Amino acid sequence: MTVAPAVPEIVEEEIESAIDSRNEALATLRELGPPDLVHLVKQTVKSGGRQNGVYHHVTGIDASSSASLAAYVNTLTYAPSDKTQKVISGLYCCYNAFSRLDMRVDVKIPGGVESYCIDERGDKRVTSDALWLETFLCGVLRAYSYADDGSGDSIKKIIGVRRFDPIVNTEIEHKFLEAAERLFFKGWQLGSDPEIQVPNLVSNHLTTGLMNYIHTTGRYASGINLFEKLRTRDMEVSSLLARVLISADEEVQAVKLLHDAVNELPMDYSLLNCQAGFCQSKGRLDWALECAKRSVTAAPSEFGTWAKLAEIYVGLEQWDLALLTLNSCPMFTYQDKDAPRMPEPARVMLPILPETMLDELDDSQAYDNELVHPSLRKLHAASYKGTFLTAYSLLTLITSKIGWDQLLKIRSQVFVMEEEYRSEKTGAPRQTSPSKNASTTALRGQSPSPGMNGKMIDPEDGETLNELVSDGESIEHTHDTASTAETAVAEEPLNGGPDHAIMDADKSIEKPEHTVTTEEAKADNEDADPSHNSYTHFHNKRLCERWLDNLFMVLYEDLRIYTIWRTDMARSAADASSPRTAKSSFNKSAEEWEILGELADRLHHPVEAVEAYQHCLRVRFSPKAMRGVMGFYEKTARHGDVLQAMIRLIAWQYRWYSEFSPDLLRTVRKLIENEGAVKVRSIVQATSLPQAVLDLTHRYVELCATFRSNGSDG
Repeated sequence: MTVAPAVPEIVEEEIESAIDSRNEALATLRELGPPDLVHLVKQTVKSGGRQNGVYHHVTGIDASSSASLAAYVNTLTYAPSDKTQKVISGLYCCYNAFSRLDMRVDVKIPGGVESYCIDERGDKRVTSDALWLETFLCGVLRAYSYADDGSGDSIKKIIGVRRFDPIVNTEIEHKFLEAAERLFFKGWQLGSDPEIQVPNLVSNHLTTGLMNYIHTTGRYASGINLFEKLRTRDMEVSSLLARVLISADEEVQAVKLLHDAVNELPMDYSLLNCQAGFCQSKGRLDWALECAKRSVTAAPSEFGTWAKLAEIYVGLEQWDLALLTLNSCPMFTYQDKDAPRMPEPARVMLPILPETMLDELDDSQAYDNELVHPSLRKLHAASYKGTFLTAYSLLTLITSKIGWDQLLKIRSQVFVMEEEYRSEKTGAPRQTSPSKNASTTALRGQSPSPGMNGKMIDPEDGETLNELVSDGESIEHTHDTASTAETAVAEEPLNGGPDHAIMDADKSIEKPEHTVTTEEAKADNEDADPSHNSYTHFHNKRLCERWLDNLFMVLYEDLRIYTIWRTDMARSAADASSPRTAKSSFNKSAEEWEILGELADRLHHPVEAVEAYQHCLRVRFSPKAMRGVMGFYEKTARHGDVLQAMIRLIAWQYRWYSEFSPDLLRTVRKLIENEGAVKVRSIVQATSLPQAVLDLTHRYVELCATFRSNGSDG
């Protein structure tokens, strides 16, 4: 049996200052709340010794009762490595997102246990079984929400968090699903992912956690049973049931269910989106298109419906409609998880268990003295999340298929460009021709055909540009975007590469000119000469949203830096006979290689991404680079290499107090389904690494056996 992760300790300047900070933050919590806080008061062994407060955060602890939380605190009272101090009290804080209460268990050592809860005003309240049920469910959902995906990003975000698997056997699974069933219709109160505008019955943190658990463990039968029971109470649950049935390879049953459910709820966008995704996966994009259009009609204010429609247009290679659809997407400000806000600590102690020590994983000096080229630091796309990340991914997907030049050409055909707008605005008046409303072009599914001079010709009647402007659509102008892109231009090559690589890149990557945003057009229209109100040159074009215009500028910078890098690499390979040239060209830090790998990933160049990640790993270990390499191995079915990467990622995770990663568990489960548990165990055991490190991976394999995953018997 593997040992528990080490216990990090963050030492307070003042005792209980961490608790005070948590109390103050309760009123600002929006969704699932922060990880659980465990606060200990320690005293030196000598009589009348000095006291000090330490704390850490934790996820995955059973929060179904005060006894289970007190039991966790008791496990921290015995520290064989520290004989000079003893724990005299402990406080466990666990947030109940349903009732907006912080559940507290105060343990006195020696002494008794007191449980109570604190509301947003700081008032004490009495606990109840109903509150503990809600708290237990929130605890499981937080464990999945705050889990790391293997890249280390979540681990590095909040220091000193112990992450445990909240569901380690079928008994706890039964308790979890029973709690989810009882509280399912209150799930919307928990909030939802940032891509969802309004949480509802089937789109909230509870349903996200349930689906994550089912897909991680492969417990499809349990999920089907749960959603079938809930479906008898509300037909909307059919979309969740259909998704699980499809994942469980019960496609015939899923199609019948979707057919019946759509007949009963013809305007349920979740059902229509599910239908569209299924048809898309089967290559029937014509069917998927009709479903996606109906989904947009049913929920025009939801980002997911528009994004699915744009994705299908990309699959159909209708690039102009894909851009118009992308431009119509409602974008939401990204709301991050409820992270703890703690006072500055006196010191931080991050112990490492001997069982997790491995020389090649030593990244303790990972970010010390690592130089990163300024142009790599300024790649704004790396920070995109939520709706902007999805939209940017679609834009880069289009670029990877048709190229940058063709993308700019199509962009100028469907959007009003700044130069032509200024030219028309100051030119002679022309006769106005009828046009259709460009904002509904994507839903009508008819692509305007280009005329001889490159203008878009369409005979249908509809809204002119002036009418669009007068509607009051408002988006700020984007000159600041140009300055962002210009300031990011490097004055020197990437870490020693040839100077002319930048000039070549600038020549090969055309910088996009600006489109005209709706607010600018509206402002100009207010004081325009009435005789110049007819802009027939672009009467059926769309006014580009500011955020999309911004994405084009960010994409330009990504492509420019990528081209410089690849040109540099090609010339270095050609000059490999010169040791000095080769050395200067490859003289990059691990973090630079990591950034270049992410850049190639964003631009849909997987082979180049793996190349950069491998260069990074030759310099030092990086969980992000190893995760990227492992993802490539998964796609190319190199199962042995996947396992080798997996062993190291699991060890690194465990080293930094995380024994649970849903993404890594899902990968292990799929390996077992493909290769069988016996073969997976054999490959792991044959690896020439310390047995304690291998045992950490064996634990994941044993967990799959506990849940009777396919292939775990042989």
